[in-house]
Amino acid sequence: MREILGRRRRLLFRRKGMPAPLEAALTCATAWQWPVLPGAGLKTSGGRGDRGRGCACPDPECAVPGAHPFDPGLLAATTDERMVRWWWANRPTAPIVMATGGTAPCALSLPAAAGERALVALDEMGMRLGPVVATPTRWSLLVAPYTLERLGELLFAKDWVPSSLRFHGEGGYLLLPPSEAVGGQVRWERAPLPGSAAPWLPDVEAVVDALVEAGTSAPDGGSRLAY
Repeated sequence: MREILGRRRRLLFRRKGMPAPLEAALTCATAWQWPVLPGAGLKTSGGRGDRGRGCACPDPECAVPGAHPFDPGLLAATTDERMVRWWWANRPTAPIVMATGGTAPCALSLPAAAGERALVALDEMGMRLGPVVATPTRWSLLVAPYTLERLGELLFAKDWVPSSLRFHGEGGYLLLPPSEAVGGQVRWERAPLPGSAAPWLPDVEAVVDALVEAGTSAPDGGSRLAY
């Protein structure tokens, strides 16, 4: 039965003329029950539709251009199909932002080179991983929801936690494919299985050691906020 429903969803989301961001946003919201909303996006320049490096939000000093909620704010994230369709009908190229935590996935992210090392290490350990999101500068491993208290316990046990390692938990957000970020496209490094129910996610305890280890060698500590 699940396989049949999965095929129906794929057919629904591949209907002719449906823009890729809307298709992906609907999959996240309705098939996987991940609350989403449109991100700020990158501003156009030169009147030719080319994307500039600046954020479409009013802040000229925006630290994460295009890769954050703006209008609406993060609290508006929803799994409601009608709202998702309305948002992307008005802004068809808007980035997809997922509100992390609660019943939605959380994530841990590293600079791209360190993230790649972490995945190699986890694969060598035989660790089962969930989806992995790759932006031009950072990789994010999706994990099962965790509380700040549990995360604090895990990190307290470490001698040192690199600034390159970031945590996207309750009250946070994450940019999802196929959004556009400064420097290029957001993509799945490890994609959810097509047609599946909500993707399986590992516990944060299973991956945090490898990510802390990989993050210690990130250039300049990875403290820059760029996506």
